[in-house]
Amino acid sequence: MKKIVYYVASSIDGFISGEKDDISGFVAQGNGVEKYLEDLKSYETVIMGRNTYEFGYRYGLVAGKLAYPHMEHFIFSKTISFEQKDENLHVVRDFHLSEIKKIKAKATTDIYLCGGGAFAGWLLDNELIDELKLKVNPFIQGKGVKLFGDSTKVYQLNLISTKEYDEGLLINSYKIIY
Repeated sequence: MKKIVYYVASSIDGFISGEKDDISGFVAQGNGVEKYLEDLKSYETVIMGRNTYEFGYRYGLVAGKLAYPHMEHFIFSKTISFEQKDENLHVVRDFHLSEIKKIKAKATTDIYLCGGGAFAGWLLDNELIDELKLKVNPFIQGKGVKLFGDSTKVYQLNLISTKEYDEGLLINSYKIIY
């Protein structure tokens, strides 16, 4: 069965965005960003929550279209709806572990968990994130959206790899030990 990989940018203090979804402090260019974009090409499936999908609207994403054209999308939301949608975009309304297991069983590559602190926290609480690829940005955000939302679970991580990129960006890969 394929892994769920939470590949996400974070401030040093564990926020994936600031207040009002502010991402202005995050490294936006350079070889670390290029590495991330290259890595995304290896995924054929992406899962995310509604807030993460709708965040893309700010950057030109059209409702019902794919944020990543080469990936099959699963958006977990009880409320999102589209007048028209791409055939590879699926809305999952039931937040049941069986839905995640179905996606994992069907996936041909590892699954990209795209952002969303609350959704990531739910997956972490249910021990469904296999790997964390953390793009650690060299700044303190102070407040905003936490890496794992409101999750209070405690887990150990095994460092798989770490590499430094332009502008002090680090990409650390960890296996989560449940």
